[in-house]
Amino acid sequence: MEKYTIKDAESGREFICRDDESIFRAMHKSGRSIFKGGCEGGGCGICKVKILEGEYVKFKNMSRKHVSEEEEAQGIVLACCVKPLGSILLTKA
Repeated sequence: MEKYTIKDAESGREFICRDDESIFRAMHKSGRSIFKGGCEGGGCGICKVKILEGEYVKFKNMSRKHVSEEEEAQGIVLACCVKPLGSILLTKA
């Protein structure tokens, strides 16, 4: 199991995320409220972020109501639906 640093570009706040958990779950566990969350199932869109740097893998489907294919291609994702493959720099979308 690998651990990576997730950093918010706006606030500079960081937290650690394992490669087997979603970015949202790791943030919630760390107590760092960088962005809000809701359903954790990809349907509400509250945890929408833009990945500025780093690689990730999508492991849950995101509602197209909240993240279009074009947005996803630009690195806009729901934090509850992605896991890091390395350190990540993100911002609230």
